[in-house]
Amino acid sequence: TNCLTMAWRLFKNLSEEQQRYEKQLIFEHPAFVKLCQQLLRDARRMTRGDLVFSLHAVVHLGVPQNTLLVQTLVRVCQEKLNQLDNRCISVLATTLAGMDKDKNVSALQAGLQLLVEQRISSIRDIFILHNLMKCLGKDAPVFLKKKLEMAVLREIDGLTFPNALRMFLALAAMNYCSLPILNACSKKIQENVHDAPFRQLILILEACHTLQYRNVKLFSALADYVNSTAYLWDKRQIVLFLSACETLGFQPRALLDVFTEKVTEDPEFLNLKNLLIVLRVYSRLNYVPRVQKHLFFETLHSCLNKCLPQISNTELLKAVYSLGILGYLPHHALDVLLQKDNKDELILSDDLKEQNAVMLRCVKTCMELDSPSFTKPAFVLTENSSSLVSLNLRKAQEALIELLGGKNMFRQNVRLPYKYHIDFEIRMDSDRKKVLPIAATDDHPDSRVQRLAFLFAPISAFCLGTTHPQGKLAMKKRHLNKLGYHVILVQNKKFQEMTNEKAVEFLKGKIYSEDAFSFPEVTVQDNN
Repeated sequence: TNCLTMAWRLFKNLSEEQQRYEKQLIFEHPAFVKLCQQLLRDARRMTRGDLVFSLHAVVHLGVPQNTLLVQTLVRVCQEKLNQLDNRCISVLATTLAGMDKDKNVSALQAGLQLLVEQRISSIRDIFILHNLMKCLGKDAPVFLKKKLEMAVLREIDGLTFPNALRMFLALAAMNYCSLPILNACSKKIQENVHDAPFRQLILILEACHTLQYRNVKLFSALADYVNSTAYLWDKRQIVLFLSACETLGFQPRALLDVFTEKVTEDPEFLNLKNLLIVLRVYSRLNYVPRVQKHLFFETLHSCLNKCLPQISNTELLKAVYSLGILGYLPHHALDVLLQKDNKDELILSDDLKEQNAVMLRCVKTCMELDSPSFTKPAFVLTENSSSLVSLNLRKAQEALIELLGGKNMFRQNVRLPYKYHIDFEIRMDSDRKKVLPIAATDDHPDSRVQRLAFLFAPISAFCLGTTHPQGKLAMKKRHLNKLGYHVILVQNKKFQEMTNEKAVEFLKGKIYSEDAFSFPEVTVQDNN
């Protein structure tokens, strides 16, 4: 056991390339074969500690799971399960977490689960609890997950930084969102973020995504740390971090600014894979650099042009779509894309067909509305899709009726060209002092009439913890502006939480506010 364990300790500190070479040497060494044969003979006579540590070392050295040696050790562990102390249970749990499910492994895991249920009250070590949580995984029954949660909370005051990192990953492995544990771990991580390896930062963000845990303070602390040490990291590492932030809908503005400079100074690292990630991040988070924006987009455009010979149809569509969301039209890539569309080369399997059709329609809409030659139409052809409003808009409808005096003062469920949709439309006089009846403005069209479009959007349509719209919603707002609407975005969840009186006051402030009639800054269209 000592020999195998020492071999594993030396082995795990090597690089991947060294590990492959050393593994071959170990397996071909005659002494290793004899050692394994002796282990097979003596398995049932070994102490509990030697048994679980031998299995741990053999599995992690890469001995195939279907060999007689590994299967024998697993069966013997099953026979001696009740003899194992808490430390041995922890080692066994760690080993099983890295093994594939087969008949013997599943049986041992089931037995381990029963043993944990009996002993959980006696386990006081967070490290052992973490190992058990990772081993039992998302298939553990809910009552056992709750018991493990209570056991961790009993010891939470002694939580160390390394254990806080491990606990995040253990909860993700169980797919169990315990807010008290996550909040305690988040606080410890924020206090010690400078001690976290870069890979751990990515794993934390991925765990938060798995658990649907949104903690703006934690994300900001991680992003600020990466931003302050950006000179230490490879640009590809920062791409991975930004990608993890994008998955959470979190916009690290300062880091994006720094990364923008890195891209414009040295774009050579942007291979096709990294380019597509960068385009996805900036478009979904609706981030247009405050400085050097034209240079930045021209750089991305140039990189995309270089990738055109090897890019697939779907990747090309995604790239052009991402730039279109930001209001940038990459002309050469667009020409190639449209040529493929004319030849029906963009039609793919059924699972991608609808998604690609939506992206292609969006690209064509951007080509028309974001073109410098597009002029605001005097009138826009609209229609009401339904007189009924969904339940989540009922409160807004009632507040508008109370504020404006009746249903005849606004339209609901308005359908526009380009497949756009407005929740509520209000029309006002040119001085923006008075709301006009819908029928009167329909009977006597006047280009001076001001049109307000209310969009009640879910919180997921905004960057986390802000009122900054994400890419699709920002593009819709930009296009509605182009069609002559003043767009008012409302986070519907927060609106639903208002009292009726506050809801009316809120809408009144939005309708008669000067801000409602100030068009937002153009993204990058003036560069096309």
